[in-house]
Amino acid sequence: MSLQPDQRRQLGAFLRSRRARLTPAEVGLPQTARRRTPGLRREELALLAGISATWYTYLEQGREIRASEQVLTALAEALRLDRHERAHLLQLAGHATADEPEEREPLTPEAAAVPLLLQPNPAYIIGGNYDVLSHNRAAEALFPRLIDNDTKQPANFLRWVFLEPAARDVVVDWEPEARALLARLRTQSGRHPTDPRYTRLIDELNEHSPEARTWWHQYEVQARHSGHKRLRHPQRGPVEYAYTAFHLAEQREQTLVVYVEHGHGHGHGHGHGRERGRGQRG
Repeated sequence: MSLQPDQRRQLGAFLRSRRARLTPAEVGLPQTARRRTPGLRREELALLAGISATWYTYLEQGREIRASEQVLTALAEALRLDRHERAHLLQLAGHATADEPEEREPLTPEAAAVPLLLQPNPAYIIGGNYDVLSHNRAAEALFPRLIDNDTKQPANFLRWVFLEPAARDVVVDWEPEARALLARLRTQSGRHPTDPRYTRLIDELNEHSPEARTWWHQYEVQARHSGHKRLRHPQRGPVEYAYTAFHLAEQREQTLVVYVEHGHGHGHGHGHGRERGRGQRG
């Protein structure tokens, strides 16, 4: 299966971004004269991966060539990619299956009722692209203007963080939280390269948010996880929350996220921010 031109461009850009962050010293190469650009040269990376420099250049340029899984693994080793970046590289190069796109993720009435049962703890269910599929009153109060009933498009947590001015006041550590959220979207979107729910959202963020436009082209990827987040409560000001993510059994990319004030878990088992395994996110 040949890659689409946009996929080839994304693959080349991802490789360039990872090559630029390595120094010769980090990979055991001698430091030569002063360099005009940061990172390894293409020839140096090709040497480390045991492939032709010309062929690697074609790959970065988005030429219509096909990289085997063996070659990609060698590149991942040479680039010192972690397991999430390695998986993303394989997906970009067409070595991972992608689900058929759907216009809207189905949510059963039973699942939709769960956040309501968790009141007064803020809770919501998000889809793979961070559409908010269900939420309770506490979540609506904690994240003002996240749920906007006047618009036809579904509420979306990423759209709220980047495009809703109130989010910068609510999310106390806005920049690191927003960067991490965008990195998790890139990881998710790599699994669905042709799904319009992802491509439309990414295009919208790039068009309307200068931060998203800058950070998206840095090609950061991140695993989804539970953790801690400082949010400005509408009555009490900044509060530290522990949040935990749970998958729905029937729809693995749908995630129930529950917030508990840090130090007030009292036996809930999810108030300590430990990582909860693969596929979790806030």
